[in-house]
Amino acid sequence: MPNLLFICSKNQWRSPTAELLFKNHALHQARSAGTGDKARVKLNQKMLDWADVIFVMEYRHRDIVKQNFCLNGSAIVVLDVEDLYQFNDPELVEILQNSLAAYLST
Repeated sequence: MPNLLFICSKNQWRSPTAELLFKNHALHQARSAGTGDKARVKLNQKMLDWADVIFVMEYRHRDIVKQNFCLNGSAIVVLDVEDLYQFNDPELVEILQNSLAAYLST
């Protein structure tokens, strides 16, 4: 079962929404975290070690992860989702569903 980790800044809106899409998914487990000091769940090395695929919302999140942590061969994917949406916003859900279709359908 591949482990998916979703990362944004504060772990309030985008990454928790992505994590929620995979709740009770048959083939994937998902978690979410934030890169900022005020993140609801702050990213750490243990989370990155757990993940098979790491999804970041913006290129700057990718850069922060690469600068501060060891990826140990895990794939990192930039979803390019701007910080414009509230938690579970229908437009955000649609963007994430389209971006993650290959993972949601398996």
